[in-house]
Amino acid sequence: MKDALSNVGLIAPQLATIGVEPFYQTVGDEVALFESAHRNHLPVLLKGPTGCGKTRFVEYMAWKLKRPLVTVACHDDLTAADLVGRYLIVGGQTVWMDGPMAAAVRAGAICYLDEVVEARKDTMVVIHPLADSRRVLPIEKRGELLQAPPNFMLVISYNPGYQSVLKELKQSTRQRFVAFEFDYPDAELEATIVRRETGIDAELAAKLVKFAAMTRNLKGSGLDEGASTRLLVHAGTLIADGIAPVTACRAAIAQAVTDEPEMLAAVHEMSSSIF
Repeated sequence: MKDALSNVGLIAPQLATIGVEPFYQTVGDEVALFESAHRNHLPVLLKGPTGCGKTRFVEYMAWKLKRPLVTVACHDDLTAADLVGRYLIVGGQTVWMDGPMAAAVRAGAICYLDEVVEARKDTMVVIHPLADSRRVLPIEKRGELLQAPPNFMLVISYNPGYQSVLKELKQSTRQRFVAFEFDYPDAELEATIVRRETGIDAELAAKLVKFAAMTRNLKGSGLDEGASTRLLVHAGTLIADGIAPVTACRAAIAQAVTDEPEMLAAVHEMSSSIF
């Protein structure tokens, strides 16, 4: 194996460059805080419900700061090796392939770990030294300690509403980050976002937002989560394409938030009362 590694090469994943400004409507001081965190080499934690704009915000900031972006959708099988990299056999030779985190560090990119609590616990071994004053990524298989350049930034997100005993963000992790709390925007702003993203008129957008508020009131009373802004955009897109509002709401919202027949009927009835 040692002889095989004498011809080691390096393969890096491609980095995403945000060339066109993503639409993002500022809600508070999150843009200024993110810029300050980037200047001062501080990692950022975004917490909030699904579909409320966390990922769009990171894309917008990558565009604004003119930094490449590496996004990782975390899941139950994601390991530290998946993030850092591994050796592969390519053309009869053993070569090293950087994982997304290593590629982001080398490029001085923004590395975004979406829903980080879904990843396996061993991922924290590589996240922690990047998220404190050391700013290093240990690559044990290569015997390498990768120092993050000034432009590198680590961003993680999670949904506190889905936390459980087995999937919670420990204090040893949380207290390494500057935390931003996200939520659904107020009704007027959310209607503006839906109208801007879908092209539907103001009246329809306002009705969709009203419907979403009704479903969110059912959180904990039959629904795990109400309709997100993302789902409103999906429904608005279908409506803009000629689908009847009630039908669009059933497909894009009701069926997305629950499988329970009684709750489906209740949500469908709410949409019928509005449209």
